[in-house]
Amino acid sequence: MSDHTIDNQVDVIEPEHTSRALKTLTLAFAEDPPTRWLFPEPETYSRHFAKFALAFGGDAIADGTALEIEGHAGVALWMSPGIGPDEDALLDVIERSVPAPCRARVHDLLAEMGRLHPSGDHWYLPLIGVDPRRQGAGLGSALLRPALRAADAMQLPVYLEATCPRNVSLYLRHGFEPIGEIRIHDCPVITPMLRRPRAR
Repeated sequence: MSDHTIDNQVDVIEPEHTSRALKTLTLAFAEDPPTRWLFPEPETYSRHFAKFALAFGGDAIADGTALEIEGHAGVALWMSPGIGPDEDALLDVIERSVPAPCRARVHDLLAEMGRLHPSGDHWYLPLIGVDPRRQGAGLGSALLRPALRAADAMQLPVYLEATCPRNVSLYLRHGFEPIGEIRIHDCPVITPMLRRPRAR
């Protein structure tokens, strides 16, 4: 996934376009249940989500594995094997944006997510989002396919956490399987999903 243009629709996000990509993700996650559990106040969400997304997406943009489609109408922050979220930056965002009495719940959620995360080599999709005006047009599927091809070529699994039932249906169509549920405090349910590599 190192070439700038992956196929006729999908491009690698260049670092100078990071801000545009984060704006798309901010629009896409504005009504996402677990995200709004984390940032329930609109002002807090608008001020902090982009920083959260950048930290959760780690070095995806710098590594050339973050993808966009049709002028940033959709964005996927893919992580290749061995790459993970920027944990220090993530904790900093939480300290700055989450009220002190609520932080323990957020740390519990992150700990449970970490417990279920695969330990071996795999591709990881922490964040994928499409501008709400463009949802339902197949852009999400287009953003999935290049990394799934790369994972299959490497014979590696792919992992993600689905944050709403509609997304679970999308991922099932692409070969992902639920491997449990993340239920922490009053956070909406998150479904960890794994896609095993397909034979070449």
